[in-house]
Amino acid sequence: MRALFALFAFLAPLAPAAAQEMAAPRPLSVVEEPVLRLGDVFENAGPKAGQAIGAAPAPGRRLVLDTAQLSALARAHGLPWRPLSAHERTVVERPGRAVPREEIDAALRADLSRLGLDPDSELDLGPLLPPVVPSAALAQVSAENTALDAATGRFSSTLVVLAGGMPTARMRLSGRAVPTRPAVVATRRIGLGEVVGAGDARLVRLRAERVRPGTAERLDEVVGQRLRRPMAAEMPFAAADLAPPPLVEKNAPVALVLEAPGLSLSVQGRALESAPRGAVVSVMNLASRSVVEGEVVGTGRVRVLMGSTPTVAASAR
Repeated sequence: MRALFALFAFLAPLAPAAAQEMAAPRPLSVVEEPVLRLGDVFENAGPKAGQAIGAAPAPGRRLVLDTAQLSALARAHGLPWRPLSAHERTVVERPGRAVPREEIDAALRADLSRLGLDPDSELDLGPLLPPVVPSAALAQVSAENTALDAATGRFSSTLVVLAGGMPTARMRLSGRAVPTRPAVVATRRIGLGEVVGAGDARLVRLRAERVRPGTAERLDEVVGQRLRRPMAAEMPFAAADLAPPPLVEKNAPVALVLEAPGLSLSVQGRALESAPRGAVVSVMNLASRSVVEGEVVGTGRVRVLMGSTPTVAASAR
């Protein structure tokens, strides 16, 4: 019995130390708060886990603690940990999200508009590394100290970002307001001779220097027209690329209509060429085999004026 009590007395002082020896650096630690705590770096830090040991990395950044730094932290906070090698380390990461470019543009436009910015201008900021805020934080973005050169479109401004869990961030930006013009572009690849449908085109604004003379600027200039050349997706339509769609096709049957006051006659014919509405086309009268000219007035309909004479005699055909 005395031996048992003696063994217990010997082991009792070692029990807390053994529990503390279980503390070990975390290979990877992901934190959400701006403060770094002992438990973020060491596993099984016990009651000391909540002790603050410094600032956490900025949102979207990481912090690497090497063996020497880990040893110093353990000594400073009374953790009996010793490295097993000189290569132990802890990587601390803090998640973040980049402020969307749309929010940056909106903040700049709000401040530039009071200086006379054309609302249709495109803001060219060049390569931009957007500010990063904590993942779950709501960010407020604004601009201050904004200046605009109306002659060149050059501007400068300070972007201000407020978000919970981080200090106020300020970023100096400069760029150029680029004039734009409306343009109709293809939404898909369209082949030669296809008629442009309502879903095949959309209206966008492009930099003015990219819009060539003759580029279509309204959807009604494009939809329903026939292509004279193939179009790639996102390619602007030009007036030279478009033609009215034919309402009569070459060698297709058509109705030859003769109209006069109080009189309307119709006979079957065959178009000798393709033509759009309003164009004059040659048509063979299938009954007389003579060829006459008439105006295309609808799909498969050609109107022959009273008194028109055949352009080619039946015997000549």
